[in-house]
Amino acid sequence: MKKLIIKASFLVFALAATLGCKKDIDEKFNNPEQVLEPNLPGLFTAMLNNDRVAAKYWNVRTFLSTMPGVYAQTAYFSNGNAAYQQNDGYAQNYWDDFYSTGGNGSGPLAIYRVMENKFNSLSTADQNSQRIILQAAKVVLIEQAAKMVDLWGDIPYSEAGSLPASSTIKNPKYDEQKALYSTFISDLSSLATYFKATTTTAAFAKCDILLKGDVSKWTRYANSLRLRLLMRISKTDEATAKTAILQMLGDQTNFPLVDGGNVANYSPVNSDVLLQPLTTSNSDLHDAFFEGSWYATDYMLNTLMLPANDPRIPVIYDKFGETVNGKFVQNATYKAMPNTFTTTEQESNFRKFAVLDSGTFVFNVKLPGILITASEVNLLKAEAYERWGSTTDAKTAYDLGLKQSVAFYYYLNNVNPGAYAKVDLPSTAIVDAWVNTSTASYSGTAAEKLAKIATQKWAHFGVLQSTEAWSEYRRTGYPVLTFQTTGKLVGFETPPTRLLYPGKERSLNSENYQAVASKDTRKTKIFWMP
Repeated sequence: MKKLIIKASFLVFALAATLGCKKDIDEKFNNPEQVLEPNLPGLFTAMLNNDRVAAKYWNVRTFLSTMPGVYAQTAYFSNGNAAYQQNDGYAQNYWDDFYSTGGNGSGPLAIYRVMENKFNSLSTADQNSQRIILQAAKVVLIEQAAKMVDLWGDIPYSEAGSLPASSTIKNPKYDEQKALYSTFISDLSSLATYFKATTTTAAFAKCDILLKGDVSKWTRYANSLRLRLLMRISKTDEATAKTAILQMLGDQTNFPLVDGGNVANYSPVNSDVLLQPLTTSNSDLHDAFFEGSWYATDYMLNTLMLPANDPRIPVIYDKFGETVNGKFVQNATYKAMPNTFTTTEQESNFRKFAVLDSGTFVFNVKLPGILITASEVNLLKAEAYERWGSTTDAKTAYDLGLKQSVAFYYYLNNVNPGAYAKVDLPSTAIVDAWVNTSTASYSGTAAEKLAKIATQKWAHFGVLQSTEAWSEYRRTGYPVLTFQTTGKLVGFETPPTRLLYPGKERSLNSENYQAVASKDTRKTKIFWMP
């Protein structure tokens, strides 16, 4: 596939300047254990400034586009014989970036443990004034830790990062995944209650580069994460999920959510939980996409969006084209390469097919990191209502989730400050026609409606939230994707259901690894999978 990458990059080389991928992290926060006088506000800012959340080259190029994006078909990939084989080095990088600082992530668990230790050393008065910072950090940690469970299953957690507290190095045990999820869900409930009853502080507002110290947004964020995790377990522990979710949806005064105020043409920048780029950042994702995942994916465009005349198409894709007699000729229509193409066919025909939109994805220096959006939340509501409540309420939430997805992707396109032409938001009539009369409309049996909810949530996640897309695909089984198996390496004919523990973890934490070794296979299910 190297040949294809080179060709694609050459064709658009004139459109972009070469940008470095140096991280925009203040040097003093790179390793909080080495800060001479660590303080909670500074550590919290460092924890938030995470390149595994932000729209950064390394995460998109080496992780999202090579593993979860491949396994969920939200990212284009070369159809080679090792397409479904995990890249152990890149998986190791992701693993390390959760547990330690100084890599491509902020090391959220490591920083949180330092914050706990620092908080415990404060006076009672200082604890009272800075508790809000530690509570927000716990929400951030849970979101990242839940992703680790979704990817691997059992993970070291309760004993991980023990050095700051105990001054001793201890190889941590693996915590059982279901128990971890139960703890996360319980903690998020307590955290949402805390934020609903508290008031912000100037110090919190200053160090909070995510939500600017807005306790209402932190309340909504904690509730919405809890809703996500509850729905995630709903196929294997329906009773727990159903009771808690219906309580939340039945009392949204006490359980406010990130739902865009239930307005279709809402403001993502004011409602969603998005990690905005630092003011000093001038990097975009063109290298990440040009190195392999720039092209439209088959099911997303050809099967789902085109038949429905999906109004998101113009801001998610470019038609692309060929150079004829020295002149670029755009393709007549949007279409994606069939996933049945061999690598040779991919390399020979890629110019005839659509690519990711330049203004929205490729050259957008203001592309935010996406943590949770109103569209996801309303689609979660729709699933809950369809399974346990009213199909009428489900349709209302589903229709709203689709309309908010349109608003979200046009927001991403329009936030680009560059010279790329911004695409105007389609008219209400166009969006309504898609929602009400196309193949996306909420109709059919209950099973068909649930399939539409899951498929549209998968589409909304797209390439930038491939980890969530893969998790929901494994949980729901939708969309129904076809993976080519011919010519694949023995043992890697299909995508995995989880990632294998990285090699360094297996060797350096070998004693504790033995307790989970029997589960460490490509086809072991995460506990929430039916």
